[in-house]
Amino acid sequence: MSFSVGIVGLPNVGKSTLFKALTKIPVDIAAYPFTTIHPNVGVVSVPDERLARISEIIKPQKVTPTVIEFIDIAGLVKGAHKGEGLGNQFLAHIRNCDAISEVVRAFEDPKVEHVAGPIDPERDIEIVKVELLMKDLETLEGLLSKAGKEVKSKDKKALKKEELFKKVRDWVSQGKLISEINLNDEERLEIKEYQFLTQKPILYLLNTDDKKYPTSGVGYLGMNLKDEVELSELSQNETKDLGFESQLDQLILACYNILDLITFYTVAGGKETRAWTLKRGLRAPEAGGVVHSDFKEKFIRAEVISWQKLLETGNWKEARESGSLKIVGRDYIVQDGDVIEFKI
Repeated sequence: MSFSVGIVGLPNVGKSTLFKALTKIPVDIAAYPFTTIHPNVGVVSVPDERLARISEIIKPQKVTPTVIEFIDIAGLVKGAHKGEGLGNQFLAHIRNCDAISEVVRAFEDPKVEHVAGPIDPERDIEIVKVELLMKDLETLEGLLSKAGKEVKSKDKKALKKEELFKKVRDWVSQGKLISEINLNDEERLEIKEYQFLTQKPILYLLNTDDKKYPTSGVGYLGMNLKDEVELSELSQNETKDLGFESQLDQLILACYNILDLITFYTVAGGKETRAWTLKRGLRAPEAGGVVHSDFKEKFIRAEVISWQKLLETGNWKEARESGSLKIVGRDYIVQDGDVIEFKI
């Protein structure tokens, strides 16, 4: 199961710099707008001390971390929803992402043009918010037009769908994000397929070179991306000698958390210790399906142990012999840190 985070923001705020620091993939970085036209895509390992600890006792031939995909998307400008700048491309690429990491410029540099004028993080956040809302509003109007034609047939399902679209449209018209609207589970499932932009979780990253701007709080991180990309080009020993510590792991984990993901592990008979990503609240067969489709379709049961308990018992064999493994069925909800062996 793959999850993706779109790196978005106005031009020249540090999006491609962040992408390069995260992925170590060379990308064009320049002091003028629209250096990035086509999205850059990179896969980043999720930092996980638990995986290392499990591997120490299992001693597998191979250790495989779980990953998140980051997509560096072209910058947008005011009026993007109308096609200004690279607006339509920008918004289309966001639609395919699971979450948004919005880079906001909070650094001064006369050599780097800022399309919105003076440095003002709150204004820039509002510009992006309005563009996302306007695109969602445009989508909703189109859906309502289509639903209106279906309602003429007096189909109850179509009528219910029209009422939901009106409810969401009225909310968006007030300048409020769809992620903040109070919907029941059925309604959320109904609108999920439309991939509304403001329904996606957002993490704000303030790219700053000082403490002038607030850089903490729920949904906010502060980071000097120029320093981060320079650190990413050094070895671990070099960064340690210099006394610097990267904040990129903190960003990766924050993206993982806003997507409400958990990690479970498999040990494959000692051959490979591997971390897997799963949406919180899913059951054992669905976790099995992440590993292999057969593990979901032919699921019978699973043996489960928490990673801490596995460390205490020493290895999988001793855990089984001591009765520390739990035998679970289809209804078992997978917990963060579970080590699982699926039976088919």
